[in-house]
Amino acid sequence: RLSTKGGNDATSLRFIDSLWKLKWFLNIGSQTRLKKSIATIDKFVYRLIITKRKEQITLEDILSRFLVEREKDPERMNDKYLRDIILSFMIAGKDTTAASLSWFLYMLCKNPLVQEKIVREIRDVTSSHEETTDVKGSVESIDEEALDQMQYLHAALSETLRLYPAVPVDTRCAENDDVLPDGHRVKRGDNVYYISYAIGTMTYIWGQQAEEFKPERWLKDGVFQPESPFKFISFHVCILSLSPRCGC
Repeated sequence: RLSTKGGNDATSLRFIDSLWKLKWFLNIGSQTRLKKSIATIDKFVYRLIITKRKEQITLEDILSRFLVEREKDPERMNDKYLRDIILSFMIAGKDTTAASLSWFLYMLCKNPLVQEKIVREIRDVTSSHEETTDVKGSVESIDEEALDQMQYLHAALSETLRLYPAVPVDTRCAENDDVLPDGHRVKRGDNVYYISYAIGTMTYIWGQQAEEFKPERWLKDGVFQPESPFKFISFHVCILSLSPRCGC
């Protein structure tokens, strides 16, 4: 965890440190820490790949699934490719998922009525109306088909991400000259910052009750209705003409 955090910090500094390429070449300062972090992460990840390859693959985890797919195209899906897949989940998937679940549980504690509705929906979908302490049995009853029927749970999770996006501030770097929807001109190489946290509570986008936790805003006749990614940008997919690769 310390290695991923150190690597993230050192990488982020490249956006404001004009000498980062020189530091990388001379192996000094923040770029020395970045190299050490990369070496530590690589050692851990490659050892994980080797260990998993020796085990009997059961398709119970993501890495096992990719190892099976690797047999179809071993040249392209080499160990470095698998390393990048694992790293994306370690950095982009782990912390963001943990943060989102923490906010979700927090909102359920603040809104007991929402909590009751979610519990009722889960019981209805899984046909389990009796209280039980059998956690394993309850988990096994929630499969993909059951999850597809949990419209209110989907709405509550989306509402949590609207109010508390996992990445509250993000940035993109323009690969080419461009013009934003409001007419502002962006030159190649310019960094553009946007605050998804603020966008999620703007009343002219979400209405006068924008700051309230209301899963019902995502439902129509009890069915979940997704919003445009230009409005609900918690997954940061709406800025298509900009690239996050600048300086990295």
